[in-house]
Amino acid sequence: MPPALSWHVLPGQSLRYHSWDQEAVLFNDLSGDTHLLDADALALLLAVKGGAADLAALRLALDAGDEADPALLALLEQLAGISLIAAHP
Repeated sequence: MPPALSWHVLPGQSLRYHSWDQEAVLFNDLSGDTHLLDADALALLLAVKGGAADLAALRLALDAGDEADPALLALLEQLAGISLIAAHP
């Protein structure tokens, strides 16, 4: 079985954001881009920033069950795709 991935916020990323209702605007310090995130994406990003690095820790931080794994992984990949986080084995 391959090693579990561990996620981290990219160095230099301060995660400056403003949120309201179920949305947030976040500035990417590294690319200069601004992103519109939903509440779930922001919660996941802040959990990674707070030190919840692997899927089990993220489940605990977000109070999610095992059934949430596919959605969590998809969201992690999306956040990695816009250069906010990265994975390592």
